[in-house]
Amino acid sequence: MAGQVGRARKRYNVPYPTLYAAESDNKDAKLFYCIQRGLQNSLELMPIYFMLMVLGGLKHPCASAGLGALYVFTCFYYFEGNATGDPQNRLKIGKIDFTYRKYGFLALLGIMICTISFGVNLVLV
Repeated sequence: MAGQVGRARKRYNVPYPTLYAAESDNKDAKLFYCIQRGLQNSLELMPIYFMLMVLGGLKHPCASAGLGALYVFTCFYYFEGNATGDPQNRLKIGKIDFTYRKYGFLALLGIMICTISFGVNLVLV
């Protein structure tokens, strides 16, 4: 995803350290903004995701791995859809139109439950 943002910086002529392109300077600023924002949306929950994966994986490694893969899958397709510039494409995988992002958050909830189970197990033992 970061590589795609780097390529978009070159394509839309947005130099570092500028985070967003200005509409007055660049006619493709909205497209760059969509790509940049898709990456930022995906990165917002990564610290929590990694912490939950490590702790939940200590007690439930297979469940955490499966739920973690689902979360990463939904983040990737959210980014790919957002990078098209059309907000409705954030919710599509190819031609299939459904709200898959909710499955990513449900996967994160499942990893939280694995982590809580690990914590309860530590307290009770």
